[in-house]
Amino acid sequence: MNSGLRIDPVGLARDLIRRPSVTPRDEGAMGVLEGVLEGLGFKCRRMRFGEIENLYARRGETGPNLCFAGHTDVVPPGDAAAWRADPFEARVEDGVLVGRGAVDMKGGIAAWVAAVAEVGEVAGSLSFLITGDEEGPALDGTKKVVEALRAEGERIDHCLVGEPTSVRELGDVIKVGRRGSLNAWITVEGRQGHVAYPERAANPIPVLIRLLDRLEARRLDDGWPSFPPSNLELTTVDVGNTATNIIPAQAKGRLNVRFNPAHTGERLIAWLTDECARAEAESGLKIRLETLHSGDAFLTEPGPFVDLVTDTVDAVLGRRPEANTVGGTSDARFIRSLCPVVELGLVGQTMHQVDERAPVAEIERLRDVYAALIRRYFKTFAP
Repeated sequence: MNSGLRIDPVGLARDLIRRPSVTPRDEGAMGVLEGVLEGLGFKCRRMRFGEIENLYARRGETGPNLCFAGHTDVVPPGDAAAWRADPFEARVEDGVLVGRGAVDMKGGIAAWVAAVAEVGEVAGSLSFLITGDEEGPALDGTKKVVEALRAEGERIDHCLVGEPTSVRELGDVIKVGRRGSLNAWITVEGRQGHVAYPERAANPIPVLIRLLDRLEARRLDDGWPSFPPSNLELTTVDVGNTATNIIPAQAKGRLNVRFNPAHTGERLIAWLTDECARAEAESGLKIRLETLHSGDAFLTEPGPFVDLVTDTVDAVLGRRPEANTVGGTSDARFIRSLCPVVELGLVGQTMHQVDERAPVAEIERLRDVYAALIRRYFKTFAP
């Protein structure tokens, strides 16, 4: 394949947005991408786990293998009537692409595909790891694909994740790590009764409130090099009691912990388990703890790959990006077990919002950055 082939990144982004792939539905989004990649000479593998469609595509047999990772699934649009246009119409207005997924992250996927087409053949391999389960539980997406690729002995040398990392201007921020995430559900089992006869009941609400207050009051740490302090946030308290004269039988609370490398998910679960056991002993009520640990904190240390991304952004856009670890989780937490990972993408101000949007010029400029990055990568890392 010769370099110089042109794919319109905005046109491809519009085609992807028109597939309303709200997690876990695919709605043909993966097929749109697969068709374009096959036309570019990639060998595509659909890797379905449960109800989730995933795609691993590779062109080339030798190393190094530079992988682009992303997701075609999107969050729900919310009230479609609140949008300036149908959220899946992918309308372009005054040079701005509006639609669910324009920023997070169908625009980024389209920019990388257009960059690959422009660059053509490379001295190694290019690959795509695309999932349909990043915005959801993330159990049958990248996590499972990574496990399968590792078992097969597939080698990926470096990975660029196209999440919308930029804050105010394209390329002002790249992500070199992410905090870990832990969800926990706490259920206190009481005994239902009439409020006028509390001695005949066991109210679970005060027990849950005291336990949650104790958990929330703990200062987890003061931060970690390159990471902000860890934080525990209470996300819901539910009783489901519609009566005014009933002591409920059950009270539930949910929390999330975003944590830096000062902690591991395993140690945090042990702490929560101990606190629940303490509250159970104090109250005499049964307390049940359920957890979902989606990944520990990680950091891609400074080195040639981070330098390559930083220098490329500087060369193309004239600004040196800040490398940080703030924000939510991403599938980089799974890929980092295979290779060094850096995240670079569009400005994320409108992701998950009504009227999610990306300027056409920004998508095209991101393609230019990605193309330069691919060329520089193989000059740097190819033997």
